[in-house]
This record gives sequence, C-alpha cells and structure tokens, in this order.
Amino acid sequence: MRTRWRRRFAGGARRYVHTAWGIVVMVLATMLLAACGGAAQTGGPPTPASAPGERRLVVMTHDSFAVSEDVMADFEREQSVSVEVLPSGDAGSALNKAILSKDAPLADVFFGVDNTFLSRALNAEIFEPYQSPALAAIPDDLKLDPSARLVPIDFGYVTINYDRAFLEARNLAPPQQLADLTGPAWKGLLVVEHPATSSPGLAFLMATIATFGEDGSYTWRDFWRDLRANDVLVAEGWNDAYYTHFSGSSGQGPRPLVVSYATSPAAEVFFSEGKLETPPTGNLMAGSFKQIEFAGVLKGAREPELARRFIDFMLSRRFQEDIPLQMFVYPVLPDAALPDVFVRFAQVPSDPAIIAPERIERNRERWIEEWTQIVLR
Repeated sequence: MRTRWRRRFAGGARRYVHTAWGIVVMVLATMLLAACGGAAQTGGPPTPASAPGERRLVVMTHDSFAVSEDVMADFEREQSVSVEVLPSGDAGSALNKAILSKDAPLADVFFGVDNTFLSRALNAEIFEPYQSPALAAIPDDLKLDPSARLVPIDFGYVTINYDRAFLEARNLAPPQQLADLTGPAWKGLLVVEHPATSSPGLAFLMATIATFGEDGSYTWRDFWRDLRANDVLVAEGWNDAYYTHFSGSSGQGPRPLVVSYATSPAAEVFFSEGKLETPPTGNLMAGSFKQIEFAGVLKGAREPELARRFIDFMLSRRFQEDIPLQMFVYPVLPDAALPDVFVRFAQVPSDPAIIAPERIERNRERWIEEWTQIVLR
C-alpha cells in the first residue's frame, strides 16, 4: 500500500470527509450488510477467507494507513497469524463505519482515530480497555484516554507551508504569525482546506480557535472575516490545495501559502529521489495544530488476544521506526530512531495548538457551521 505521502504525491485523495450524506450512505450500507448476514464488507475490498485452521486478524483503518511489508510479516510470523488490513475510507467515515457496525464488528483492531474525534469514538463505547505494557514508555501528554481504550500510535503537526522561491522572487519575508496573513502583502496568496471535508482543514480551524479564542476584542471569527476579505481560497481537500492551487515545486498554482504539514518539506526532499538537496518549501511554525492518532481493540473482536498483541506491536520499536517514511508523521515512542530526512528537514513547533478532545466534541459542528457562514456565505 502506498504511504500517506506517496498517496498525496501520486494525487491520492485525503482521508477525512464529514458530510451528512456520507453518514446516510454508511447507515444504508451497514443495514444492507446486516441483512446479508455480514457476508459483504464496505469501505474496501473483501477480506480474503482464511485457510482452514489459520488465524486471521482484521485491522480496520483509514485509507492512508501504511506499514512496510517486512514489518507486518514479522508480526504475522511471530504470532502465526494472517493480518488483513481493511481500508475504510477517510478517518471520519472509517470511524462512523466502526460505530455503525458495533453489534457485528468488521474488525478486531481499529487504527486512525485522531484527537479531533477522540471523544466521539470513546462515547460510542466500541473499544475495550487495554493497558499495554508498552504504554509505560509513551509520554503522558500523548495519552489522552485514561482508560486506555484508545492508545496513541503517532502524531504530527498541521501548519502553513510557504513556497520559498515565490517569496524570494518578490522580496517577501515569510509570515511569522497567523495574524500576518490578514495583511495586504498576502492578499490572494493563501489557500486553505474546508474543515468539513478535510482533516488538515479542520485542524487549521482548531489552530485558529486556539490562537485567537472565542471571546475578546479579536476572535477566531474576526480572523476568518479578515482572511475572507483578503481573498483566501478554500479547497475541498489537501490534494486539491497542494497540487492545484499551491505554487510550490509539487504544485501548479499561483498561491505560495497552503495549509499542509510540518513534515511537507521533508517529504518534498524524500520523494524527489535525489533531485532536491534542500526543501523548496518552509513552515510557518506559529499556529500549528498537533494531531495525534490512536488505535484500539474493538469490542466483540473475534481475536481479542491477538488484537492486544497487535497494539503491543504497534508500540514496539520495530513498528514505530517504520512510521515516519510510511505515513510521514512522528512515532510516539520517544527513543525511536528518526530517518535522516526527518532529522534534517522536518520541523517541530515549539508551542503547537492543542484543544481538549472533550471541547472539540462539544463544539465541532457549531464551529464548522460558524466558519461556513463567515467564509463561504
């Protein structure tokens, strides 16, 4: 399977979709699945039947999950099991499918809940607690679920990338703060993603809320009103924003600022296959949002013990050190070695925005609706 960044650089779709119609479709699909006695699966290719006597572990994920074949083969060999990965669409729809199928789980393990949907996942009560011994080595600030129903696997930072060549050609110094983006120098130069249809779009909205707040003389709403007046462009997803509207080396558009990831410059170098020695893009480190991804054992799993062992495996050094060049995010294991391209070119914000999952759950839909009223209507 191609990695998240290979999927991006090959023109693949982003993984987050949050629409009422999508939920309706998934409800109908789940009802059809139940009517068929569970013989069919939605969101990905049918899982091959196991050979007689062979144990099978099913891992349900978003479409951007990736792991090296030899790494997965290690687990299969050690546990004498066949692992079947069940891609189930973007992160939001994958979680909805897991919730809708909770009475007849489609998998044993679920990977891909992030901190913007953590409370929704926990409130659905679809995960079994599992206090993996490996959690002892994971920093406390990443362990957002005290019950250990969902355990952290990786994390990354959504931020604004800028096109170095574009700015240098026009003698523009890179912006330093989010508020700079409302100034006349950046009019018509920024492209963002829609928070209702894009994971980085939602994360960037969270970053603006954390930065400017909901109350006071200048709130996140005022910031977005000013961005609209400054001709911000809204794309449906990361792929369209980065490849169609962004002017960076991988893009074809006229805008030098785009909401992306702090690892984007490293990815540009890595996937240039030696053509680039330095990143053509840089990061605006202020106003970044920290995304954390979690995994858990699904209630009703056919192989609960194997599912727990797979959680242990995902937290092992072997799996954790495979994460950066597979999904271009950071491992949660602090002493996991990072590849050279990360060490040289992936930046870590000193003070990323973080909003408690419970607060996001209470306000997510309202925030998206208010954003829509301000920016698009």
